[in-house]
Amino acid sequence: MSRWRANSPPGNTRDPGQVSLWRGTRPELTIAAIAVAATAIAGGVLAGWPGVAVVAIATAALAMVVLRGLAPRSAAPSVRRSRDRQVARVIAGYSQRRFIVSTSVSSQAFYEADLRPVLEHLLAARLAENHGINLYTDPAAARAAFCRSRGDAALWRWIDPAQPPAEGRDAQRSGIPRRTLARLINRLEHL
Repeated sequence: MSRWRANSPPGNTRDPGQVSLWRGTRPELTIAAIAVAATAIAGGVLAGWPGVAVVAIATAALAMVVLRGLAPRSAAPSVRRSRDRQVARVIAGYSQRRFIVSTSVSSQAFYEADLRPVLEHLLAARLAENHGINLYTDPAAARAAFCRSRGDAALWRWIDPAQPPAEGRDAQRSGIPRRTLARLINRLEHL
């Protein structure tokens, strides 16, 4: 055990080399305390104890808002916010999911823009978790793992990441058929 820890009081686990974030803030904190005290005195003179209570409550609420803004965020939200190259748009809420599925059935452009990236992301996750295959670096192995039958090979074109997006007249046609979508989801579940 280091000499610092042996001589420190119990429960004090602060690293001696770590600099406090509050260091150098004494002047600002003093000014804030004086401002709050002056406002409390003014509230007390004008409205009595209810004025002092209003100042105390407003000061506490403002302090909580300021501290919330100054507090560092945990790593999880910042990691979730970072995006990699293969990000599928998040589909949140039942009504939004239903809308995306129904428009993807009626429009190829909607399928390409909204539902296909989500299904492709799901395929990549299932292949990585269950088969140890990266969809983007080893597409041949991914296709071999996905296509167990001739029917699966017909489904592959709907989810193949190498498939170029529909353009022109192809984008105007109807989207993925409901039965094909159901078979594709079922295959992804069993992958």
